[in-house]
Amino acid sequence: MSEKNENMNIPPDAESQMPLAELIKIRRNKVHELLEKNINPYPYKYDRSHLVEDAHADFDALAEAETEISLAGRIMLKRKMGKTFFSDLHDSSGRIQIYVRKDRVGDESFDVYNTLDLGDIIGCTGFLFTTKTGEKTLKVSSFELLSKSLHPLPDKHAGLTDTEQRYRRRYADLIVNPEVRDTFRMRSKIIQLVRDYLNDKGFLEVETPILQPIYGGGNAKPFKTFYNKLNREMYMRIADELYLKRLIVGGYDKVWEFCKDFRNEGLDRFHNPEFSMIEMYWAYADYKDIAELFENMIREVVFAIHGKYKIPYGEYEIDFEPKFKWISMIDSVKEATGVDFMELSYEEAKVKAKELHVSGEGLINWGKVVEAVWEEKVEPSLIQPTFIVDYPVEISPLAKKHRDDPRLTERFELFCAKAEMGNAFSELNDPADQLERFRQQGKAMEAGDDEGHPLDDDFITALTYGMPPTAGLGFGIDRLVMFLTNQHTIRDVVFFPQMKEEGDGSVPVSKILGKILDEEK
Repeated sequence: MSEKNENMNIPPDAESQMPLAELIKIRRNKVHELLEKNINPYPYKYDRSHLVEDAHADFDALAEAETEISLAGRIMLKRKMGKTFFSDLHDSSGRIQIYVRKDRVGDESFDVYNTLDLGDIIGCTGFLFTTKTGEKTLKVSSFELLSKSLHPLPDKHAGLTDTEQRYRRRYADLIVNPEVRDTFRMRSKIIQLVRDYLNDKGFLEVETPILQPIYGGGNAKPFKTFYNKLNREMYMRIADELYLKRLIVGGYDKVWEFCKDFRNEGLDRFHNPEFSMIEMYWAYADYKDIAELFENMIREVVFAIHGKYKIPYGEYEIDFEPKFKWISMIDSVKEATGVDFMELSYEEAKVKAKELHVSGEGLINWGKVVEAVWEEKVEPSLIQPTFIVDYPVEISPLAKKHRDDPRLTERFELFCAKAEMGNAFSELNDPADQLERFRQQGKAMEAGDDEGHPLDDDFITALTYGMPPTAGLGFGIDRLVMFLTNQHTIRDVVFFPQMKEEGDGSVPVSKILGKILDEEK
């Protein structure tokens, strides 16, 4: 090995003290050294025979039979002991130790291995054995560099601990934090369990437009765009509701969609402007029917994931086994405050809210006042799974009026650990009533409610054809994953959350690499 190459082997602990531009340049120089030896640092493919987890699972049989196997993965630890190396190789399924001896792989290959860095991806062929310390290990006969890593990995001791950087550089987060990969594997499993449950119940999975001429199905500010060909303003959907209901009108009895929705709102631990939901609609059913389905689905998913019904969430232990509590919004407020808002007019409700130290500013109707008091006095106490039901009509423009009281609607939201898990209605199917609700929402928008629901003429037209009695439910997949994986911010269950623009003044890696490439010319 040349003296130049020896000097390019920077101990990992020393890398953290060096400028990033210098480290990338050193690794880029190694690429040139490899090319001079007719070694392609970025070959096209590699035929591996096993994943690491398979090698562990079949270890005894493979080792006893001296079966040659091929593994591929990223070098995450590298220790030199004279004419040997012990390294940790990580693939998507796990970790295994590999053992590289100079007299086994040959002088030239050993010299190449000596120049490899943490983060480099290799393929290696060899035989399994157990070391004197009991470590299951691959004795390498040959190896091949599959991808030269130009960027150093985060410090192996500190890991990737800067939260902002973890979310911005999710790829690096996934490389160095296996538990993060496990969370996202769990996310995929949860989604599949929900999909299987709904399909088994006879629901048809469908797709509806993401780009819409009129946004609807929720109370939220939309993202706007412009469709040049049609010369019109368009919106990213905030919900799937109105299109899925059109399918119920068209004759489907049970439909559901795994959907990406977009709401132009703030960022916090429960909200990302792009988020994943499941919405479903069930003809000839009401909100009590879909509540039972939702409860049973969650209970089954919890048990499938954890093998039990009691699971931790932060400081709480949530028990999904008992029947979920069912209580009206009005009664829950009465329990918390002693006030029955059903006995109060709008003006009286505003006065009572003020007495309860709840601001009435901007609360333009009775329902808004009730909602504000509920959010302040009840929501923070909802730890165990609880259905809050029968919401005021003013805050539920798409829900059917309650069969026993026209001031309320047949609506529920499921709450757990102080947060909402789902929202459902006995759906409004009277076109005249729906049109009047839209008109009221229009007045609210004129009064300054920027989350009001606009009139959708085509949806009214659809309802005039007749929609059967229908129950509808929407729930956030991101939030469900948070609960079932004990994560406390949506950013930990979304691969690439929205982030504010970086303002630390750091030089982009593309500029660093671009400058190096210009110098090489």
